[in-house]
Amino acid sequence: MKTVTRRSFLKTAGTALGVPYFVPASALGKDGRPAPSERVTLGCIGLGGRGTVDMQAFLGRADVQIVALCDVDSGSTRYEDGWLRGLAPAMEAVKKHYAGRSGTFVGPEGYGDFRKLLARDDIDAVCIGTPDHWHAAITVAAARAGKDIYCEKPLGLTVADGRAMVEAVKRHDRVFQCGSQRRSDARCRSACELVRNGRVGKLHTVRVGLPGGHWTRKNLQPNNDPQPVPEGFDYDMWLGPTPLAPYTYNRCHWNFRWNLAYSGGMVTDWGAHLIDVAHWGMGTEDTGPIEVEGKATWPPRTDLFNTATAFEFTCKYANGVTLIAKNGGPSRFEGTDGWIDLEGGKAEPESLLTDRTEVGKVQLYKSNDHHGNFIDCVKSRQRTAAPADVAHRSITPSHLANIAMQLGRKLRWDPAAERFVDDAEADRQLSRPYRAPWSL
Repeated sequence: MKTVTRRSFLKTAGTALGVPYFVPASALGKDGRPAPSERVTLGCIGLGGRGTVDMQAFLGRADVQIVALCDVDSGSTRYEDGWLRGLAPAMEAVKKHYAGRSGTFVGPEGYGDFRKLLARDDIDAVCIGTPDHWHAAITVAAARAGKDIYCEKPLGLTVADGRAMVEAVKRHDRVFQCGSQRRSDARCRSACELVRNGRVGKLHTVRVGLPGGHWTRKNLQPNNDPQPVPEGFDYDMWLGPTPLAPYTYNRCHWNFRWNLAYSGGMVTDWGAHLIDVAHWGMGTEDTGPIEVEGKATWPPRTDLFNTATAFEFTCKYANGVTLIAKNGGPSRFEGTDGWIDLEGGKAEPESLLTDRTEVGKVQLYKSNDHHGNFIDCVKSRQRTAAPADVAHRSITPSHLANIAMQLGRKLRWDPAAERFVDDAEADRQLSRPYRAPWSL
C-alpha cells in the first residue's frame, strides 16, 4: 500500500486537479472510516453502462477512495436513452457521494486517455468497464503500471487477448478479478458444490441456455449511415485497436455487443457468465474442451450488427462431459442420479436442494460480495473469486464456438497448447491484428 504517496497526493491535490479540493475529517480517519493508509485508491476506466454500475459498487465501500475517472465520452453530449454515461455525470456522482459523506467536497480527476490515469503512482487499482475490444490492452498496460485490476467480462475479444491478460497479471504479480459476479452468488456456488461432491451421480451433460438475437436499446437510430462525431466524444480512441470505421450512433455504447469487431454477441456476452458456472461445477477451470462444433444464423457480414442471432454449439471435454449451449432451454448439470439448475433454484430429485449430506468434502471458493472480494484480495494479496486464468478458460469455449460456427465445421482443440489440431485456418482466428499505435 502506497501510504506516503497517498498522503502526498492529498496534500498537493488542490494544485494538481485545478479545482477546489478540501480534505474532510474522514480523510484522516476521524469519522469511523478507514484512514487513507488503509484505503484502496481506485481509478475507473470506462463509464458506460456496466462501468457505472461497478463504480457505484466501489463507491459504497468505506475502504475505497475513487480518485480518478476516465472515459472517451466527456458526457457533454446528452443522448436520449436516459442512461448515466460518460465522464461528466460520473464525476458529478463521485463528487456528490464524497461530499455527502464528509460534508465537504472531494473531487476525483478526470481523463479522456487511460494512459494518463495509469501513470499516476498514487493509484492502487483500476476498474475497467470498457467495451470488450479494449479489455486486453488496458489490462496489460495496467499490470505493467503496477495496478491491481477489476475488469468486466468477457476476458478479451480473442483467445490470444485472454492469454496475454493472464500472462501480464502473472508476470507483474497483480491481483485480478473478472466481473463474472456469479462466482460470488451463493446459489451458484451451492449448485457447483453439489455436483463436485457427486450428488447428481456421474456428471455427463451440462446444458446452457443463452439468449438469442440482438438486444438493441429502444433509442436505436433508423439507419446506420455515417454521422458527425458528437462533441466531446473521442471516437478514434473508442475504436482503439480495431479497424477504422465511420461513426454512427448504433455502432457505439450499448450496441457494440452486436458487432464482431468489438464483441462476440450473445455467445460471449452471456456465455461468459453461464459457461463460467458450468466450468466451476465441471471442475474444468484450468483446461477446456477438446472438440467444438455448432451451427448459427448469421446476418450478412457487411451488416453493422453481424453477430449470430441464433445458435447451438457443443463442446466435448476430456473427462467425458458434454456441454451443450443453445438459445433458450434449461441451464443445468445432468448426472446419472439427477440434475440441478446452474443457479441452484431447481433440482430433480428436489431433495438435492435440502439434503447436503457429505457435500462438505469439496468446498468451493466462498465470496458473497464480488467487488468487496476484489478489494479484500488487493489488501491480502490472495487470489480472487474470478482470477484471470480461470476467467480465460471460462470464455474460451465461447470464442471457439464462434470460430467453429463461422467456419461451419467441427474443430478439435488442444487446451494445453491453446491451438486447434491441424487446422491453420481456424488458428488464424485465435487473434486479431491491432491497429497502430496500439499493441499488447
